[in-house]
Amino acid sequence: MNGRKTQIGFSQRIRLEWLEQTANLILAGNDKTAINDMLQDILEDKVSVGGKSVRGNREKVITILLKTWLTVPCELETLRDEGLEILQGLARKDRIAVHWGMALAAYPFWGAVAAHTGRLLRLQGSAAAAHVQRRVKEEYGERETASRAARRVLRSFIDWGVLNETHDKGVYAQGKQYSVEEPRLIAWMVVASLRARANESAAIRDLLDSPSLFPFRLTHISAEQMASLSPCLNILRHGLDDTLAMLRKEGQAGEKRD
Repeated sequence: MNGRKTQIGFSQRIRLEWLEQTANLILAGNDKTAINDMLQDILEDKVSVGGKSVRGNREKVITILLKTWLTVPCELETLRDEGLEILQGLARKDRIAVHWGMALAAYPFWGAVAAHTGRLLRLQGSAAAAHVQRRVKEEYGERETASRAARRVLRSFIDWGVLNETHDKGVYAQGKQYSVEEPRLIAWMVVASLRARANESAAIRDLLDSPSLFPFRLTHISAEQMASLSPCLNILRHGLDDTLAMLRKEGQAGEKRD
């Protein structure tokens, strides 16, 4: 991994409603300065209440919100623009999938915590924070920053309702799951998942069933339909049941291979 894919970045507890408000401010046509000022007002009584630090938690939260939906890297601009377009056609209760996808793409660390959580849920029906933190530290290095950030991402999952606390302290169970059946949204989420991966390629079946998408049940759509809905995808076939999806480099024509 390199660049943003080795960085932690997502170091604060982020509520779903804050991402929703950020996206709505962008859709309303506000510029960065206006959005920053409005987020300051929104979060004034929620984060760093009374704090005077120049770079306090509120500023860190706003940075995450802006980097998820506004100041994205150039390679995520098309994904972001389509995500905003998709948001406008969804009921608010269904928008969580788009916010999850953008968090995944903008902050691969979010996806790493989600993947470890999802695997544990599948294997044993629960996920202990200590186990998730240990696996994250194995991936990102033995540093307290990784462990602390993983804990805050897990708290975000709880805030979003996709993890539930159990009677055992620090042990979580599967929360609410969402069915995703709209083909365009499914293809978009696949691209978001690929953007978080180091090699930007994976088997389609693994992408649709990825543990990093543990709150969602994605309907399996054909590779051809997926490619038709997302021109940035290349579909490579290696057999009847082995189909690889990979991100097409800018300027590269789409292709299929048998």
